[in-house]
Amino acid sequence: MKVALASDHGGINLRKEIADLLTEMEIPFEDFGCDCEGSVDYPDYALPVAKKVASGEFDRGILICGTGIGMSIAANKVKGIRCALVHDTFSAKATRGHNDSNMLAMGERVVGPGLARDIARIWLSEEYEGGRHANRVGKITEFEAQES
Repeated sequence: MKVALASDHGGINLRKEIADLLTEMEIPFEDFGCDCEGSVDYPDYALPVAKKVASGEFDRGILICGTGIGMSIAANKVKGIRCALVHDTFSAKATRGHNDSNMLAMGERVVGPGLARDIARIWLSEEYEGGRHANRVGKITEFEAQES
C-alpha cells in the first residue's frame, strides 16, 4: 500500500502525527503539504491528491483540514474517489469494510492526535468486505460512469 497525505493550514499538526504513524506502520507515503503558516485553499491540496489516488498512483489518501469537511467535499468531486469524513473509530472500520473508501478526511479542530492516530490505524488496516456491500459500491461506480 502507498498513501498520499496532505493538509491545508488547519491540519498541519495532525498531518505530522499521521506521517509519524505511517512511518511507524512502515507504510510508504508521500506528503503533499502544506507547510505554510498562512491561510491556503483546501481544494489546492485535496484535488491533486484525489487525482493521484483515482489514477492508481497511490492506493489511498489521507486529507486533513480544520474540520475535514472541505477536504472531503473537494476529494469526492474526483471520479473514482470515495472519501470518508471520519471522527470516530467505528466509522473508520465501517467505511473501509462497507464502503471501500479510498480516502480518509479528518479535522484537526475536531479530533485530537491520539484519536486521529487510532482512526487512521484502523482505516489503514481494515479490509473491504465485499459481499452485500459490493452491489452498493457498484451502483456508485455505475453512476459515476454515466455522468462522464
